[in-house]
Amino acid sequence: MAVTLTVILICSAVLAVIDQMIKYFVLENLRPVGYMSVADSFFSLVYVENRGIAFGMFQGMFWFFSVMTVVFIGIFIYMIVKRIFKGRLFYISSALIIGGGIGNLIDRVFRGYVIDYLSFSFFSPVFNFADCCVTIGAVLMIISVVPSLRAKEHE
Repeated sequence: MAVTLTVILICSAVLAVIDQMIKYFVLENLRPVGYMSVADSFFSLVYVENRGIAFGMFQGMFWFFSVMTVVFIGIFIYMIVKRIFKGRLFYISSALIIGGGIGNLIDRVFRGYVIDYLSFSFFSPVFNFADCCVTIGAVLMIISVVPSLRAKEHE
């Protein structure tokens, strides 16, 4: 159990560091120009200071989302330690959610906003690597947890 939690936290830390490295690059290179087309009108890099949560929702609720991030990280750590859910997919999804949450939490605490930069023509919100981690982690979490809940339901 301790090894699993340690591995998950290390993976989460690596994801948060990757997120911060990308955001440093964005601050240094994209902020001065604001916009850079990568694939014509399909994909571009856009510097955005997001004061909401993933994909720009709920602007201006800085402290609420900072506290909620810490609470959710605590809940995931509790579920891992208590082995409420098990399995590789659950652990991977937990690492993605915790790592992405930490990446954006660092921005909120030290900058007062989250740096977003990925923009696709078919999806209007601008987002970042940490948002991708949290979103992919949430989908994987649902895939990993729903069968366990159904099995418990039939016990």
